[in-house]
Amino acid sequence: MTAKQKIPVENLILLAITLIALVISGIGPADRLTWLLETLPVMVIAPVLVLTYRRFPLTPLLYRLIFVHACILMLGGHYTYAEVPPGFWVRDALGLERNHYDRLGHLAQGFVPAIAAREILLRKSPLIPGAWLFVMCVSMPLAFSAFYEMIEWWSAVALGQGAEAFLGTQGDQWDTQWGMFLCMVGAISALLLLSRIHTTQVNRLAPPTGPEESLPLSRAG
Repeated sequence: MTAKQKIPVENLILLAITLIALVISGIGPADRLTWLLETLPVMVIAPVLVLTYRRFPLTPLLYRLIFVHACILMLGGHYTYAEVPPGFWVRDALGLERNHYDRLGHLAQGFVPAIAAREILLRKSPLIPGAWLFVMCVSMPLAFSAFYEMIEWWSAVALGQGAEAFLGTQGDQWDTQWGMFLCMVGAISALLLLSRIHTTQVNRLAPPTGPEESLPLSRAG
């Protein structure tokens, strides 16, 4: 991207909404420490995306997915995942035993990073759409999910009772396993559903010099 090219209006709108939502989520959160821990990824990734936009702009699809994921994190940070109102609405409507909003968060933890990993690998590595790309794009979110579980463990050890809202297990002894499983489901779902449109947008973002350099659309992954 050259300096003369304008930033798409959609990207500016998504950034503005994200910043406003972040400020609102920080007003009277249920637990200040949990809010900080849950929204920290938004505070880190948003500036990185702004600073690297000229050199490495992302596809519109990925920007939209990152925005949705940020909203999930900020809502969970404001209420704590165990107390998010829509989670209670779903619990009551379906007769569930707990607030499953955290499950949505883990699903997004696989869904969005899978497309992010796919974009970076397609543009910065020799990989092309196919089996190896699929495996890598599922494995990377899973590895991060496992690392995030260790962060939660370290937080619990360091903060004691102060980390209870951040952990959000709600008495489920299999919460960690559920989280990683849903991350995997999210990653696989994203690749099966969005790979074709994502490849199209990657080709459009970095137009090839010849037909032979276009990424294939028909391969899975």
